[in-house]
Amino acid sequence: MRLIFLTLPLLMITSSAWAADPGVLTSADELYAKRADPASVTALEALLKEQLKATPDDFELVWRSARILQWQADGATEPKRKMVLGRQTWDQGDKAAKLSPQRVEGYYYAACGIGAYSQAVGIMKALGDGLEGKFNERLETAIKLDATYERGGPWVVKGRYYYELPWPKRDLGKSATFYNKAIARFPESLRAHYYLAETLLKDGKAQAANDAIQKVLKGNTTYDASEAQRVQKWATKVNADIQEELK
Repeated sequence: MRLIFLTLPLLMITSSAWAADPGVLTSADELYAKRADPASVTALEALLKEQLKATPDDFELVWRSARILQWQADGATEPKRKMVLGRQTWDQGDKAAKLSPQRVEGYYYAACGIGAYSQAVGIMKALGDGLEGKFNERLETAIKLDATYERGGPWVVKGRYYYELPWPKRDLGKSATFYNKAIARFPESLRAHYYLAETLLKDGKAQAANDAIQKVLKGNTTYDASEAQRVQKWATKVNADIQEELK
């Protein structure tokens, strides 16, 4: 019994030593906010790498590592790079989920990572490799823990899941329902409107798709400039497709 009490202070000291400095986390978040700038991404990567080398099991650092990896995977256009970044996001997300299973971040980014990885290798191959179950397991946990995280991110990812599935699994109605959940709570989310426009266009609802894409093109970007500007850039092609359909 005496040994147990002697051990407890050591455990408490060790645990507190793993906690990231609040100033470091603030700096990481400030750099992430400017992630449209490659120099900010490079600085953020260097900061996280240095801090994780010292405290590799710090949850706050691990999930932030998954977050910037997901940003990079989301924007990657070359399949191999998207696959590598998606896998890294998945791994860091899973690590975060194990470190703090009561928090949403790990499950959310792990699901996003699996999604990016699946896009890179091809949805049919991903389904054949059993990734659908792994994706949904993590995403459903994220939805249960906090569906409003990242402006309804878990709902948006679920909507995209129903959009990207091949026929006959695809369900455009369910896809739109999840986007609309996010939009009802976070009308500023340009990504939710953008994905909704793509879903409506594929569902043969070009006029409704046009209404959605105009909200993206004319939307306010101040809520998250890096995110909003990326989505608006993507929206130009979808808008052209919609205008062609409306002719």
